[in-house]
Amino acid sequence: MKALCLPTRSSGSPPPLTRVCAGDPGREPDLRTRAPALPHPFKAETLLRPDPPAQSRLLRGRGAWRKHEASSQPESSCVQEQGFGTVAAGMVLDIVQHWEVFQKVTEVFILVPALLGLKGNLEMTLASRLSTAANIGHMDTPKELWRMITGNMALIQVQATVVGFLASIAAVVFGWIPDGHFSIPHAFLLCASSVATAFIASLVLGMIMIGVIIGSRKIGINPDNVATPIAASLGDLITLALLSGISWGLYLELNHWRYIYPLVCAFFVALLPVWVVLARRSPATREVLYSGWEPVIIAMAISSVGGLILDKTVSDPNFAGMAVFTPVINGVGGNLVAVQASRISTFLHMNGMPGENSGQAPRRCPSPCTTFFSPDVNSRSARVLFLLVVPGHLVFLYTISCMQGGHTTLTLIFIIFYMTAALLQVLILLYIADWMVHWMWGRGLDPDNFSIPYLTALGDLLGTGLLALSFHVLWLIGDRDTDVGD
Repeated sequence: MKALCLPTRSSGSPPPLTRVCAGDPGREPDLRTRAPALPHPFKAETLLRPDPPAQSRLLRGRGAWRKHEASSQPESSCVQEQGFGTVAAGMVLDIVQHWEVFQKVTEVFILVPALLGLKGNLEMTLASRLSTAANIGHMDTPKELWRMITGNMALIQVQATVVGFLASIAAVVFGWIPDGHFSIPHAFLLCASSVATAFIASLVLGMIMIGVIIGSRKIGINPDNVATPIAASLGDLITLALLSGISWGLYLELNHWRYIYPLVCAFFVALLPVWVVLARRSPATREVLYSGWEPVIIAMAISSVGGLILDKTVSDPNFAGMAVFTPVINGVGGNLVAVQASRISTFLHMNGMPGENSGQAPRRCPSPCTTFFSPDVNSRSARVLFLLVVPGHLVFLYTISCMQGGHTTLTLIFIIFYMTAALLQVLILLYIADWMVHWMWGRGLDPDNFSIPYLTALGDLLGTGLLALSFHVLWLIGDRDTDVGD
C-alpha cells in the first residue's frame, strides 16, 4: 500500500516544508500540526494553535506515555505495596469500634465508607486529573503548575466541605429510618465530625498528591501508576484516624459545650466563598466547580448505603470481626479500579478530546473477553491488576494475623470465602471501568472528573456487601470464632 505523505512545517524561520510519511516504518506522524488535546472542560472552539514550546511539551508527553506503557506492568506492583495503608486503616477501625462514641453514636459507622470514599470522590480524582495534565504537558512551566495546584486544591476544599455536610445528613437519615430515633445533639456531632474530617483530610492528602505527581514526573515514573494507589491507601488511614479522633474529642464535650458543634460547622462553611473564588480563577477547575457535583454526591450516597450495611453488621457482636477487613477489601478494590480508569482516561486523552475518536469509545457494553483478553494495552493492564488480587490479599491477611488483629481466625474456609468476595468485587469493577470510561468519553465527559467517584463508591458498596454476606454464610455453616484479638 502506498504511503500517505503529508506536508508539515518544521521549526525555524523561514519554516521550510518537510514530508512525513505515515506509512514509513520507524517514523511517526508529525503531531505538531494539531493543537494538543485538552481534557474537558476545555472546549475545542477556545483552542489556539500552540506555540513551539507547547508543541514540544505535547510531543514529550506522548513519548512519555509510550515509555510508561512499556513499563506499566512492573509499576502496577505499587498497588500491592500501598495496600498496607488499608491494612493499617483496618487495624484502626478494629480498635475504635469499641470506643464509646462508636457504641453510643452508631451512625458514625455510616460515615466511615462515605468519608473514606472521599479518596475516590476527591483525592483520587485529583490525582487522576493532575496525572493526565502532567502526562500531556500542562504542568511543565511554573505558571501552569501553580495555576493547576491552586485551582485544584481550592476545588477539592469546596467539594470536601459540601460532601462532608451531605454525608452527615445521609448518616442521620439512614440511622433514623431503621430505628425511628432521632437525636439533635448526635446530629450536630455527626455534622461537625464529618465536615472537619473531610476538610482536613482533603487538605493534607491534596498536598501529598501534588508532591507525588511532581516527583514522579521528575524521576520518569508514570503518575497514573503511583499517585492513585498512594491517594487510596493514605486516604483510608488518614481519614479514619481523623474521623475517630475528632468524633471522640467532640463526644467528650457532648454534655458540657454542645454549642461547639454548630460553631465548628459554621467555621468551615464560612471558608467556602474563599475556595470558590480561587477555584473560579483556573480554567481547568471552573467548569468542574459548576458541573462536577453529580458524580461526587451520587458516589457519597452509594458509599453511605455501604456504611449502613457496615453499621448493621458490625453492631452485632457475632460479626465484630468484619471491621478489620472492610477497609482492606474496599481499599484494594478502589486502588485497582482507579489505576485502570486513570490509565484508560490518559490513553484516550492522548488521542483527542472527549467526544472525539468515537471508534475508540464504544457506547455499548464491551464483552468480558474484550475487557480481559484482547491484546491492547488496557486489557493487559486489567489482567495484571486482576492477578494482583490474590497475592496482595494473602499478604494483607497474613499481616493482620501476625499483628493479632480482628476477631476472626484465618481458617482455610474463611480465606476461600474472603478471596471469592475480593475476586468477584475486582472483576466486576474492572469490567464496569472499561465500559464507563469509554461511555463517558463518547458522551463528551472527562472520565478523570466523572468515572472514579462512581467506581470507588461501587467498590465500597460491593466490598462491604460481599464481605457481610461472607460473614453471614460463615456464621450459618458454623465458623463462629469471635474472640480473636480481644
